[in-house]
Amino acid sequence: MGTVFWSEVLGTAMLTLLGVGVVANHLLGRTKGNGGGWLLINFGWGLAVFAGVFVAWQSGAHLNPAVTVGIWTSGAEEYAPGVAVSIGSTLVYFLAELLGAFFGAVLAWLAYKQHYDEDLAPEAKLGTFATGPEIRSHAWNLVTEIIGTFVLVFVILMFGGTPSGLGPLAVALLVVGIGASLGGPTGYAINPARDLGPRLAHAVLPIRGKGGSDWAYAWVPVLGPILGALIAGGVFQLYPAANF
Repeated sequence: MGTVFWSEVLGTAMLTLLGVGVVANHLLGRTKGNGGGWLLINFGWGLAVFAGVFVAWQSGAHLNPAVTVGIWTSGAEEYAPGVAVSIGSTLVYFLAELLGAFFGAVLAWLAYKQHYDEDLAPEAKLGTFATGPEIRSHAWNLVTEIIGTFVLVFVILMFGGTPSGLGPLAVALLVVGIGASLGGPTGYAINPARDLGPRLAHAVLPIRGKGGSDWAYAWVPVLGPILGALIAGGVFQLYPAANF
């Protein structure tokens, strides 16, 4: 479990370092990528997943509590070769993913420290760390996160039984596709650790003029992905192709 823990910490840290970094590059002032647009963010997060999966290969590269929950509820016996599905192993994955996401966000802040010190709306600075809705309606925002995470987890579960040499690239392209198609309303967290870890980093880091961390919304990108993953795991068990 020690190998699983550090694999997930490092992999999720790489994911959030590159993911938070691409949003910072787009939103913060006086960067080379300022105003790069939504597709830059989509591809940046996709490539962040690509890198994180390679780093965390020893643990099965979950990088996301929703993926862990989806595998658990799909009826799988192992999270990775030799790692049995149990309450204890599940909690190790959750803790490692959250810590990794926090540390990755801190590293992204260090990389852009001078740009965070520039004058910028507090909402934009928070937006580099955590997601937020364009139209605030917690119920509908929750629905968006459920649907997006269902797509992520269900397709990943199907990847597991489908012959393919694409591996991490397939997951990376899936994340790009979800962002381009379903990310508009909420910024597509689709990963509780990806949102909560950086939001915690935003809350504790000494960022000039950062404002609040929007804790009133923070439960949506945690609960929505978990519910989406539970549904995906259940549907996968019912899907005929799940028994190949």
